[in-house]
Amino acid sequence: MSTDDIRPELGMRQIINVSGTMTSLGASIAVPQAIDAMHRTLPQFFDMSALHRYASRVIADLTGAEAGFVTASCASGITIAVAATMTGPDLLAIERLPDASALKNEVLILSGHMVSYGAPVEQLVRLAGAKVVPVGQATSSSAYQLAGSITESTTAALFVVSHHVVDYAQVPLKTFIEVCHARGVPVIVDAASEYDLRLFLDQGADLVVYSGHKFLGGPTSGIVAGSKDLIRACYLQNRGIGRGMKVGKETIVGVSAALTAWKTRDHAGIRARERAALDVWVNALAGRPGVTATIVPDPTDNPLDRLKVAINPDEARITAWNLATRLAAGDPPVIVRDHEIEHGHFFLDPCNLHPQQEHAVASRLIEELAKATLSNDVIATPIEEVWLARERAVLDWPD
Repeated sequence: MSTDDIRPELGMRQIINVSGTMTSLGASIAVPQAIDAMHRTLPQFFDMSALHRYASRVIADLTGAEAGFVTASCASGITIAVAATMTGPDLLAIERLPDASALKNEVLILSGHMVSYGAPVEQLVRLAGAKVVPVGQATSSSAYQLAGSITESTTAALFVVSHHVVDYAQVPLKTFIEVCHARGVPVIVDAASEYDLRLFLDQGADLVVYSGHKFLGGPTSGIVAGSKDLIRACYLQNRGIGRGMKVGKETIVGVSAALTAWKTRDHAGIRARERAALDVWVNALAGRPGVTATIVPDPTDNPLDRLKVAINPDEARITAWNLATRLAAGDPPVIVRDHEIEHGHFFLDPCNLHPQQEHAVASRLIEELAKATLSNDVIATPIEEVWLARERAVLDWPD
């Protein structure tokens, strides 16, 4: 970890992130190439159109797309992609958005994909002025339901790849694309947290939206890759709703540098370091009463593993959510991946560790588990109180 840590200067906690590439924690550790490129960019002026054209070539080279466009985030990338399918290069239509009443304006999305990434996915569609058309039910969807939802007003279909979506009985992407393309409907894939930058375009998606600041290690940004015509329409949204989502020169250069660095990154070495951290945690938790630690693969087939830590509160003397809370409140604070915490487990993600932090995480786990074993009663805050406390904490900002 850098010795030039600005957080104490700002009065901020020096947290350790074992939650993953989470926007709420700042997403990821930026790669040195992106940091250097942004530093060199900030004092200079650029022809922004030419700079976007440069980034388009970089994106195309890495993804295999015809063209690409840098956005402020994946969220804005989805909104801009939807807008592009509605307006094409029609400058007047672009200026009129979010009034899409004169345009094809329906966007299909599987009901099981209507999830929250911190905000509702379907809100991104509505921000462009489009209407959301849910397909199927949350627990199942079929090709006939998708085909039957396509009308003369359908402008696009959005497919979400995420650990949040329902992961069973859903129309698979290959079928999703085939059904939509048979009726001339373009497919947008939300691949915000995905590692493979070619897979979805190779499968036939028209536009794919990636994060520039998660696995890539660039500045906060989104990347839209796809056909030249649709990417041109994405770029033109800067004359309309995209203006409020504009991206700065330093971000375009920074994410382009991160993309270029991706081609020569030591991916095998990164995997080896992550596995070594997992082994440290497995060994630290071995034999701990009420704790079961299992290395599990990423649910969307990214090339990484996490440690699933399941807690039996009767034996460990603490619930999974109370343990996670104590880890976050301690010194140093350790933030775990807790999106399934009510099921009695959390995950440790090694992808954003600085050197030696895996040992600090192991020490904090041992410390909190040891404290819990001394408790006469099981430390168990009712889970409904935990959810309500989190809501209150959000509403308390900025206090």
